Amino acid sequence: MTKNNNAPLDTLKRPLFDLRISITDRCNFRCTYCMPSDIFPTDYGFLPKTTILSYEEIIKIATNFVELGVRKVRVTGGEPLLRKDVVQLVEGLNKIENLREIGLTTNGVLLPKYAKQLKNAGLKRVNVSLDAINNDVFTKMNGNKGTVTDVLKGIDAALDAGLGVKINMVVRKGWNEQEIVPMAKYFKEKSNITLRFIEFMDVGASNGWRLDDVIPSKEILNELQKFSQLEPVNPDYYGEVAKRYKYLDSDSEIGFITSVTETFCSSCTRIRISADGKIYTCLFASEGHDIKSIVRNGATNDDIKDYIIDVWNKREDRYSDVRHINTFPEKRKKIEMSYIGG
Repeated sequence: MTKNNNAPLDTLKRPLFDLRISITDRCNFRCTYCMPSDIFPTDYGFLPKTTILSYEEIIKIATNFVELGVRKVRVTGGEPLLRKDVVQLVEGLNKIENLREIGLTTNGVLLPKYAKQLKNAGLKRVNVSLDAINNDVFTKMNGNKGTVTDVLKGIDAALDAGLGVKINMVVRKGWNEQEIVPMAKYFKEKSNITLRFIEFMDVGASNGWRLDDVIPSKEILNELQKFSQLEPVNPDYYGEVAKRYKYLDSDSEIGFITSVTETFCSSCTRIRISADGKIYTCLFASEGHDIKSIVRNGATNDDIKDYIIDVWNKREDRYSDVRHINTFPEKRKKIEMSYIGG
């Protein structure tokens, strides 16, 4: 488990390792913890096309990040598969020298159409959001915009195409905690899929977050231990977010994203770019840094790298640590997850 010694360091000596790029703020779901339908109605004013980074601009920016030591790029949204010609973007990213892995986060319903094309273009893995195996619970959480069957078909398409698959389940008390064990049982039988339980986070300002709605990962683990014993797995690399466990009677793994109850700010190596070209140094950031204007004003590659380094060198974000110490830290503006990417 090593750090990337070539990467820039922030004020807390954390290296820059992962790049998340949101390519659209649009989504065909209305999940309660991300884009609730009362805040994001059908006629919601999403970003106009002229303000969104072009694929050429994304590839140019990503290339400079990779030259600074980034080795993983994840394409996010919104729902990234809604953006036209997304396969071409993956093809372009795959041509970047020294980029080791391209991933994509999706709700899965469009994977039957795109999975093989994405795999052939260079995509390595997908993270698929699925918050329940019971369809009634699932549709309640996603705004009745898709079914469990739709998502499972997408997962199967990804597996058939040879893509790695992880499932992300956001657990919210009063909504889907009864699905913890059924989800675990279902995916335990699929050793080529890792199920990850995500604590309900206070991202943005529209998801109605309350600490009382958070089910700690330790409680989820205790519940899972009642039906099958688990043992911890060592991290694969510095900055790995998920705390991983392996079933003793199976090759399957599960993971926990514990950003509320067991923070991991001290090893956070991630930087995000919104669809309209702003750099965010934290999922809970209040303000972005406008790299789009730098690129569109004719900056050289050296100029772009200098800008990235300057932003990262000044980074001091540790929001989850602060929240952990003080349950309700000072009120501040937050960027919606659908805009910044998960």
